Amino acid sequence: MLISPAYAQSEGGIGGFDPMAFLPLVLIFVVFYFLLIRPQQKRQKEHKAKVAAMRRGDRVVTAGGLIGTVVRVVDDNEVVLEIAQNTRVRAVRNTIGDILNKAEPADDDKGDKGDKGDK
Repeated sequence: MLISPAYAQSEGGIGGFDPMAFLPLVLIFVVFYFLLIRPQQKRQKEHKAKVAAMRRGDRVVTAGGLIGTVVRVVDDNEVVLEIAQNTRVRAVRNTIGDILNKAEPADDDKGDKGDKGDK
């Protein structure tokens, strides 16, 4: 016989499922979720909201490191950036890394400024 009889015997009462063996794996997954996965999802959600709120006049930084001013929002996926005087480039919205300065909303009360000098 080439196979030893010891390999054919069962282990007796030691067999079965041990839930404590999976406890370290579960704990590692929980730690990874709270330290890595959840904060990254939060950052992605914040970035998506920032990019969606981008409008004309905002100074932005692209993922490639270009700093420019948003001249025009073409559609949901593209913007036109002015990176130098009379130098405009089209960029995909998702490549905008950060918004440096938000553009100030236009004042509609321009008539109030002239009234301050009148007495």
